[in-house]
Amino acid sequence: MSEICQIITRTIGGQFSCSTVNDFVRIRTPYLYPDGDFIDLYLKKKEDGYILTDLGETLRWLRMQTVSRKRTKKQEELIRDTLLTFNIHKYKGMLIRRFSKEEEMAAAVTDLSQAAFRISDIWFTFRTRTSESIIDEVAEFLDEQNIKFETNKQFDGRSGRKRKVDFYIKNSDQESLIEVLSTASKPSANTRADSVHTAWSDLSYLKENYGHAQFISLFDDDVDIWTTENFNLLEQVSTIAYWTRKEEFKAMLFTST
Repeated sequence: MSEICQIITRTIGGQFSCSTVNDFVRIRTPYLYPDGDFIDLYLKKKEDGYILTDLGETLRWLRMQTVSRKRTKKQEELIRDTLLTFNIHKYKGMLIRRFSKEEEMAAAVTDLSQAAFRISDIWFTFRTRTSESIIDEVAEFLDEQNIKFETNKQFDGRSGRKRKVDFYIKNSDQESLIEVLSTASKPSANTRADSVHTAWSDLSYLKENYGHAQFISLFDDDVDIWTTENFNLLEQVSTIAYWTRKEEFKAMLFTST
């Protein structure tokens, strides 16, 4: 057992274990990434003290959970807040904690472990950004614009099934049926787009029989998860709107079809 492993066993011990990996001592922590993998940290002794890092695994793991390789502004803010809380630095994608004394090792390992855990947990805040949360935002926006609406209004589909739409807005010129699309994973995005396409197709008689009815597919594009195929699919049966372009969306509600 290396000298550093002996220090870890003596000062931390318990649920932490270590082994030598190339130039580093790998510390296996009791913390887990959301997919169940252990959070491992890597420690190296330098002339002026110690360097502790995750070797970039945490941000790499977070990046792999979405199609987009660019993190959102909200994600970056949460990451910065977490690093500040635990006094961790980021360098070339790696989370790093430097310390000079052996007595600081236990605190450094604990802090970096918790920082990695919390950053990976950011995934849940976007994974659970469901239609329910964005629907609340849309409802608030419509209220602010003094636009009257109904939620979860049901219509009979051609198939005989009842179809419930997220928003229904009626004014003197037209009726707008709105479905909100929000998710944070590619498989779910495809499933949601397919589901909305099916609903619009089943309700197509409303546009055929009543020329003043329009279907709007409102994409929550704050998270860059949607594909060209998703947009192309729904363009065939509806008007595409983007939540980041609220004024354009609002204008659609007052534009006669």
